[in-house]
Amino acid sequence: MSPDELSYRRFPRVPIKRRVGAFLIDFVTVWFVSSFFGNSIQWLIFILGWLVMRVVVVDKNQGQSLGSWALDLKVIDARFNKIPDLVVLGKREGILGFAAVLAMYGLEINLRNGLSMLLLLTPLLVDCGIAFADEELNQAFHDRLASTIVIQTPRGYSLDLRLKKLLAQIKNNMRKY
Repeated sequence: MSPDELSYRRFPRVPIKRRVGAFLIDFVTVWFVSSFFGNSIQWLIFILGWLVMRVVVVDKNQGQSLGSWALDLKVIDARFNKIPDLVVLGKREGILGFAAVLAMYGLEINLRNGLSMLLLLTPLLVDCGIAFADEELNQAFHDRLASTIVIQTPRGYSLDLRLKKLLAQIKNNMRKY
């Protein structure tokens, strides 16, 4: 086992639900902003928004995008155990951003053309589906190419934990009545 592989073991695995949730927060945020523009430039606004949200913000915010901050996740360079530089983040998010743009168009087509929707969603599903198969590090395809990993961090909003607590309180209040 190489020294690089040993350094991976210091970090606990991130549940897939958290990664999906963080991605969805970022995806919906950027999609919402890009939806205000016409169809002819919506993809360009989406790509620019995606790169700002997932590269510039992550670089300036200690490895966290909006979704990662909300769910206590952080992206680090697997080789150096630090926040990736802009080039690595650009490579990582360029791959994921391209798949996200295709998914955006697929979701906008929706059920008008089901086959096209499935074909446009496939790159994102394959990219992120690889994380399900990786039992040790939960690395998706874009993580493997950029040599990054997603770790849990105590710095963040803990949205998932707050929602669980709120739902438990609502459930307890419902039982009382």
